[in-house]
Amino acid sequence: MKLKGLKADISRRKFITITGIAATAGLAPKQILAAENVSQATGPKPAVPADKPMAAPVNSIAEIIESKTICIEPGLYLADNGYELDANGHMVPKSRVVEPNRYLGWPTIVKTKQGRLMVVFSGDRDSHICPYGKTHLITSDDNGKTWSEPETINNTPLDDRDAGIIQTKKGTLVVSWFTSLVFAGKHATKGGPPVFSKYARIAEKIPAETKKQWLGNWTRRSEDMGKTWLEPVRTTGTAPHGPISLKNGDLLYVSTGFWEGKPSMIAERSTDDGKSWKVIGRLPNNEYPTTTMSEPHVVELSSGKLIAMIRNEPADVSKKFLLQSESTDGGKTWTGMKSTGIWGYPPHLIQLKNGWLLVAYGCRRVPYGERVCISKDEGKTWDIANEINLSNAPSPDLGYPASVQLDDGSIYTVFYQAPKLGEPACIMSTHWKLT
Repeated sequence: MKLKGLKADISRRKFITITGIAATAGLAPKQILAAENVSQATGPKPAVPADKPMAAPVNSIAEIIESKTICIEPGLYLADNGYELDANGHMVPKSRVVEPNRYLGWPTIVKTKQGRLMVVFSGDRDSHICPYGKTHLITSDDNGKTWSEPETINNTPLDDRDAGIIQTKKGTLVVSWFTSLVFAGKHATKGGPPVFSKYARIAEKIPAETKKQWLGNWTRRSEDMGKTWLEPVRTTGTAPHGPISLKNGDLLYVSTGFWEGKPSMIAERSTDDGKSWKVIGRLPNNEYPTTTMSEPHVVELSSGKLIAMIRNEPADVSKKFLLQSESTDGGKTWTGMKSTGIWGYPPHLIQLKNGWLLVAYGCRRVPYGERVCISKDEGKTWDIANEINLSNAPSPDLGYPASVQLDDGSIYTVFYQAPKLGEPACIMSTHWKLT
């Protein structure tokens, strides 16, 4: 497949300045093993909140049924543990050990019409930023009690990052993701000039034409419940949890992209079951600068109104509240951004069977964890006083929760975080219900 070259794709987070690639099976290279020590736990550093640390919410309107790890990927390969000179003056490893568990992140869940739960995420990683990320899939046929071993959907020449998944009205699965070259960039050092990451050597071996061909934001379809996947399709924007399926059968993707010469929060629509995409609108940023906004998600209400929420990261840490915008014309026009007063990011929205709205998000300030907030009036107000705590976390490298409602009315939420301090992040879940 030959894809048009990428003029400019905007990244979704400030630390990702270059977005990347999608792949077909025939182009997936063998994994390149770095000769240096495997890097772990290089996620975001703990933020120092401008206000005093808050206590974890006490769940007054929710009951936790079960929280658990649903996917860990053990290390497979030998890693060199330092170097020394041998008797012949050759540089050799001091010792070799099996690498730690792999780093997993940024999941999304869907409940299919067949009752299967499917979770996609970026797997088989060294760390938060590395070249090895792949789009992995796990499934459950018993409402999350047990899960399959991970299988690979995308394994491309660059880093396959955050993955979204939906099922369309026709039953097609659509997976979204973006790829990155940031692993080859320079990094700050204490008291010295910026230096290139060790992974820059890997990027040097990837031909420029390959980078140009695959760099971008993508969706990919399966018409047989994930047994096979069709060729990837380029999208203008990207967002962690991907598009949604509308009641009329169209797909809507609210995302961050480079549109008409400038970075924008945009709405893309597909009228052909995800085979192609077209930008139909731009979300106004009014007093909020585009540079602080990223990682949106949208939900269609039973009334037909669309509500989008957006991650916002101003310089004032205490004001990292989710923003909200609404559309009543299918995503062509949107209201100005307004602050919800909900501290956390990024959002994932669903409407429950009783009509209430649920937004899940990560809390990257002490106490760290996964949070949920409820609206009973179509997003006009949010019950922040009764914020729900799904899981505590040992560090701020966490979040990206996504939820589905099960047939019995309970809710199943997946997210990523470390099982304990010092261990690589894995995929976890909380099964819970409103009381």
